[in-house]
Amino acid sequence: MHPKNSYKLKSLLFILLLLVLFIVNISLGSVDIPLRSVFNSLLGDGGNKETWDYIIINYRLPKAITAILVGSGLAISGLLMQTLFRNPLAGPYVLGISSGASLGVALLILGSSIIGGSFNLLGQSQLLISMAASAGSFLVLFAVMIVSRQVKNTMSILIIGLMFSSLTSAVISVLAYFSSAENLQQYMFWGFGSLGNLTWSEVFIFACIYLLAGILILPVVKSLNSLLLGENYAKSIGINIKRTKNLVLIATSLLTGVITAFAGPIAFIGLAAPHMTKLILNTSEHKLIIPAAALLGANIMLISDTVAQLPNSEFTLPINAITTMFGAPIVIWLLLRKKKMVL
Repeated sequence: MHPKNSYKLKSLLFILLLLVLFIVNISLGSVDIPLRSVFNSLLGDGGNKETWDYIIINYRLPKAITAILVGSGLAISGLLMQTLFRNPLAGPYVLGISSGASLGVALLILGSSIIGGSFNLLGQSQLLISMAASAGSFLVLFAVMIVSRQVKNTMSILIIGLMFSSLTSAVISVLAYFSSAENLQQYMFWGFGSLGNLTWSEVFIFACIYLLAGILILPVVKSLNSLLLGENYAKSIGINIKRTKNLVLIATSLLTGVITAFAGPIAFIGLAAPHMTKLILNTSEHKLIIPAAALLGANIMLISDTVAQLPNSEFTLPINAITTMFGAPIVIWLLLRKKKMVL
């Protein structure tokens, strides 16, 4: 089969799988709702119980859309970082953006616990938690962008990002040591990750920032292919390395920051999905890989969320536990066959 036809077929299968998983995700949950009633709610035909319509429209549908945004955003971010640093084990969190978001939440939840009094109520607001995570992620983004102007070596940015992560982890550890058990537990639950806490207005904000990051990526898609062969080669064919690097860093930081702010730190999707896409498509052409990785990441996230919510059960497993159980074996497998991987 011709490579272009093969890509179209595989992409079509990704899209069909996404549609099926989307419906399955909305259909399953702690409340058993018939599939026909799910379609009636989505199409606005009526005839359902009001509680069913409310659950589907105001809880399950935003959660499924959030899963698609989170999974695809992490997959794109991971792919961009692996290309920029030419490191198959780089992920969307290597810049320390997620750690910055975690620090923002820790300062709100654990810091308010240390201060006590009425400040303790601040950590109970989901909106404030999202704002604190966003502020922390953009603070680290600002620091990374300043540092990136001072260093020419891309690997130095990677090391600096890891140092930011270590520094924020140290501050969080100090805050955790002095905070109450109740607030520490709340922070720990935030770290588990969650897709089901967003309102429609928050989903809209999420989607807008996601779209902005996508627009920033478009001008550098062709440049990404040349980066795989090294910065010197990219410069020799006229690629503006500084512009490409800045756009990639900003786009990745926007995606990673908004995902961590609204859904918490979700592990492994951004690391595993790009490699799976490359292996399935057998190509390194970013014009093809980026949309395919986004589709595959969204599919993986929908599967993980469907498993996590334990259909027909009132219990919901931490989404981070499911993605880790899914992603860790893939990363181990990738390490074992590292020499054979398509970079």
